[in-house]
Amino acid sequence: MAELLQESLPSPGVVLLKINRPEARNALNTALRHEMTARFAALAGREEVRAVVITGDERAFMAGADLKEMRPKGTAEITRTHVRRQWAVLADLPQPLIAAVNGFALGGGCELAMHADIIVAGEGARFGQPEVTVGIMPGGGGTQRLLRAVGKFRAMRMLLTGEPVTGAEAFAMGLASEVVPDAEVLPRALQIAGRIAALPPLAVRRIKEVVLAGHDTGLAAGLMLERRTFDTLFDTEDKAEGMAAFAERRPPVFRGR
Repeated sequence: MAELLQESLPSPGVVLLKINRPEARNALNTALRHEMTARFAALAGREEVRAVVITGDERAFMAGADLKEMRPKGTAEITRTHVRRQWAVLADLPQPLIAAVNGFALGGGCELAMHADIIVAGEGARFGQPEVTVGIMPGGGGTQRLLRAVGKFRAMRMLLTGEPVTGAEAFAMGLASEVVPDAEVLPRALQIAGRIAALPPLAVRRIKEVVLAGHDTGLAAGLMLERRTFDTLFDTEDKAEGMAAFAERRPPVFRGR
């Protein structure tokens, strides 16, 4: 049986995860959700991993949840799936996560992309939260992450109509970091990941941590967190190496210490 989530190491420090349910346009079912949870939990503990890229195929990043599986379930059964705990594992990944999005990123696929720190979208990509069209609503953070990404009025339009937006529209509204030709999506995402992997991993992780924590707090508390975290990096070997390399005009070698 083929892996639902294929892992490869395209360059030092970079892990590529490829969703592999092409027969269902990479729809999110229970087996894939469990595989993603286990894989992300394992990646969090791998110090040699400095950046993670997740992608689908040319037709779909992830075309939502598997409705065939969800259709017969009631409230109690859905509650017992503990889906929110599984999404939390992705949200808590300490390394930067980059989503390389081609084709459909709908429902859970759009929510998966929004768990990333950087989204590279293809011109032919389609982002959407169409849950309302089948009588439900987003349940993997879609209402909250989309609101924070694009603002109330754009989020409401997508959530209440279920209509998708293109890669270019996603970029214009702040739902994607970049939009590139479809064939360049994965190479560009891997290029970004490779650059991040070459930078000091402690500083990279602290930046991600502070940005995400500060996003949901007041400015004063966020600035305090930033300053205290900034100070802690001055005792790292990577800070000494980075500043020495700058003064000596040579490439730095960061070891994550």
